Amino acid sequence: MSFLPTLSEQIARARSDLRMGVPIVILGTETDVLVQACETLTSDRVAAARNLSGTSVVAITARRAETLKARAYDGDIARILVPKEADLKWIVSLADPSGDLENPLKGPFHTAREGSADAHRVALQLTKDAQLLPSTLITELENGSEFAKEHLLTSIRADLAKPLLGDAALYDNVVHARLPIEAAKAGRLHIFRPDDGGEEHYAIVIGNPDRNEPVLTRLHSACFTGDVLGSLKCDCGPQLHGALTQMGQAGTGILLYLNQEGRGIGLANKMRAYSLQDQGFDTVEANHRLGFEDDERDFRIGSELLKSLGISKVRLLTNNPAKIDMMQKNGISVSERVPLKVGQNPLNRAYLQTKARKSGHML
Repeated sequence: MSFLPTLSEQIARARSDLRMGVPIVILGTETDVLVQACETLTSDRVAAARNLSGTSVVAITARRAETLKARAYDGDIARILVPKEADLKWIVSLADPSGDLENPLKGPFHTAREGSADAHRVALQLTKDAQLLPSTLITELENGSEFAKEHLLTSIRADLAKPLLGDAALYDNVVHARLPIEAAKAGRLHIFRPDDGGEEHYAIVIGNPDRNEPVLTRLHSACFTGDVLGSLKCDCGPQLHGALTQMGQAGTGILLYLNQEGRGIGLANKMRAYSLQDQGFDTVEANHRLGFEDDERDFRIGSELLKSLGISKVRLLTNNPAKIDMMQKNGISVSERVPLKVGQNPLNRAYLQTKARKSGHML
């Protein structure tokens, strides 16, 4: 028996540290590095990083690098060399696109092309998982293990952490109870908790679905603005209530409520994307300028939750073909796509057109 944290627990700790603005150490195959999330960076810690002897870079995704006209020699990421005169404002401007239009000519930038970028990839994925802007200040260290011990910092090995960051978590059905709702009195709510310290997800089960037949199912990603506030910028709230209504009328169904706000980038970044949309960018362009892909959600979560509920065949309420493909690839048979075309209004027409044109939604 050991009280030492597992690798998964160390990764969860590292993710939490970055959200708080605490640096972490990533032990690389070639070089150890000190990692600080640009969003939570402070002037004092920028100065402290400058006092170290190692080279500093700002690691950003290729999507963000495209906006900044910086060369992404590593393919999926770019490592921008930090000049000696750079301050906190300069570093943050690389991560945050809110001032891009006011100051469009930030470069020219010099980007690194030598050496391994594995630790940088791990660092960027950790910031994404922490729902921060995907950008990190990374400084080389001579002995990362000793540095981490001296400064009481979390350290993880890049080669061990990288494959774990891409794996789907294991989910524990921690509790379930009867929950009558407006759409159906015969409702039951299940709470699923992941083993990686991530967000909990929920399953609303209507009636008593026959596990031998395809079950009417909806994978619904959390949308605070639409589901709770009734936002007219999207169709999420009407889709949520429309799906539950259909299940109530059918007498059975399962709605998975997945805490993947803003297509998996989190509410704060979603609001940043909304701000960029106010500047004239569409939803996909806004995500790219922030450094994210079109859609950062992990639909494998849905298949894992369904399996834990004993469901292997579904009639999927969706307009998104990516959900169908992911379900089928992960062992859930989709016998039918059930359209869910509700909630269209003059204020979200352009948004829905962009989803259809650029993300393949069947609207």
